[in-house]
Amino acid sequence: MKKEASRTLWVDYLRSFITVLVVAHHSSLAYTTFAKFDSTAYINSTHPIVDSERSVGLDIFENFNDVFFMTLMFFIAGLFLIRSIEKKSIAVFVQDRIYRLFIPFIIGGTLLNLLAHFPSFYIATGNTDVSAHILDFFTVERWPVGPPWFIWVLFLFNILFAVTYTSMKRVFGRLSGMINRISGSPFHFFVFWFSLTFLLYVPVVFLIGAGTWTGFGPFDLQLDRILLYFGYFMFGVTVGNTTFSEGIFSTKSILVKYWWLWMIVCVSVYAILTVISGYLTDLVKAGTLSGFYGYLIYFSVYVASCTCSCIAFLTTFRALVNSENSWWNSLSRNAYLIYLLHYPFVIWSQFLLMDADFHAVVKFAIVFLVALSGSWTVGILIRKSKIARKYL
Repeated sequence: MKKEASRTLWVDYLRSFITVLVVAHHSSLAYTTFAKFDSTAYINSTHPIVDSERSVGLDIFENFNDVFFMTLMFFIAGLFLIRSIEKKSIAVFVQDRIYRLFIPFIIGGTLLNLLAHFPSFYIATGNTDVSAHILDFFTVERWPVGPPWFIWVLFLFNILFAVTYTSMKRVFGRLSGMINRISGSPFHFFVFWFSLTFLLYVPVVFLIGAGTWTGFGPFDLQLDRILLYFGYFMFGVTVGNTTFSEGIFSTKSILVKYWWLWMIVCVSVYAILTVISGYLTDLVKAGTLSGFYGYLIYFSVYVASCTCSCIAFLTTFRALVNSENSWWNSLSRNAYLIYLLHYPFVIWSQFLLMDADFHAVVKFAIVFLVALSGSWTVGILIRKSKIARKYL
């Protein structure tokens, strides 16, 4: 099975765009209407900083991101793995992942989060003692991991992929062949993608509930979505085992030609998801609809929103990214470091703005710009090191 000759521009730009969404997502969480702060243990808060200024618009923005962007990140993370592991030995591949993923995770999950969460400790306790903060961080808060949770889970998926690749190579070939066969039919491709997402998510969320996290120390993960994330990761590996830029995501394919329609559908389905939640809740409370069917309808629309959003952003970037841009090249080169570094900028900016008499959206905009520009600048400086460039 032929594979992509090299890392493709539109995928790199999409990955960096989602990283920007991650920064914006965390920048919004202090200002959502559902935000709450637990001073007993700030780890139980919806976000380390909660402002008195709130915005329903930021609820809508935050929820839109949450439906799809991490699943799409795992999908993209799998696209080039087969090419990577065939270029290296399995041992070299694993060593590379330890340097690129696991070590940055330990640093990001510890030192950067100690720095990031100091304002939360101060708000909760009124204490400025650094040693007390460190003790609280590891005992009461149980080592908050923050955004680097994605990195350790991705590392785990990479290792699982590496140790099973030899035995699964033929399976990947057959699955990639199936993807090629349905690539000419957007309807069949959508049905396949929707069905896959439904099977990976809905049974699990019915079993354990939505929003369930678990873990030990910094090794936190979204338990209700772990199968979904792994499934999308392996789906990305399978799609990456084809010439996807000339196949299912070719600019000549029907799927990509109608990128604008996918974007309209993406927004429309999310709007339905937003509206239907309250309506279904009222029906269940009135006894008109059972709780099971209410949740089934909601999660089915949720799955449709996730699927349509993923397809919309993939096809939009494939259709519109036709040439290089210098600042976007810089964003793409530094996206990983922006992901690792942005959280301290987010939390400290939100903390310093708590007493400012600004609208929630204005505060969000300031935090977002400070966090993005700050982490981007530090990322550029770090990458001047030859060691950093080699592994990051």
